[in-house]
Amino acid sequence: MLKAPKLKQRKRLGRGPASGTGKTSGKGHKGQNARSGGGVRPGFEGGQMPLFRRVARRGFSNYPFRTEYEEVSLRDLERSFEAGETVSLESLQGKGVIRARSTIAKILANGELTKALNVALGVEVSAGARAKIEAAGGSVAAPVKAGGESTGAERLQNEPVQNEPVSNQAEPAVDGTSNDETQA
Repeated sequence: MLKAPKLKQRKRLGRGPASGTGKTSGKGHKGQNARSGGGVRPGFEGGQMPLFRRVARRGFSNYPFRTEYEEVSLRDLERSFEAGETVSLESLQGKGVIRARSTIAKILANGELTKALNVALGVEVSAGARAKIEAAGGSVAAPVKAGGESTGAERLQNEPVQNEPVSNQAEPAVDGTSNDETQA
């Protein structure tokens, strides 16, 4: 017959000297940590310059602004799509190949593809995957980038902004004199 496991009793504080945690309830005598709500914030080192301020922060990290692709292998397309179907962001989400909240998907050349699939705009394709899709008789609507990659949707944020250079020098005066000369 199985017995129920014994539950650990909670520590009862302030219940006399014989309990081991009587009188001061394990908090010692006086001081900030003995008080109600006492203690210091995480990272506080008693007034010494804390570690998170001692360590230098240098350079720039692109981590908060990174582009996260939902990776799709050719193996996934082979398993989920029939010949002649169109592969779009919506169809990938509908078949459960990528998460529903994904906004960017990229097809990578992992696995083999035997079906002719049409990849729509909005799905990025690696150069190797593009070659395998086209070899199987399919088509890729995304244009080829300079580096050999295919972009699914052209993004305005990737285009360089063409601004006029701002000059700090003053325009010369019309009469041929400089602006900083004073007329007497």
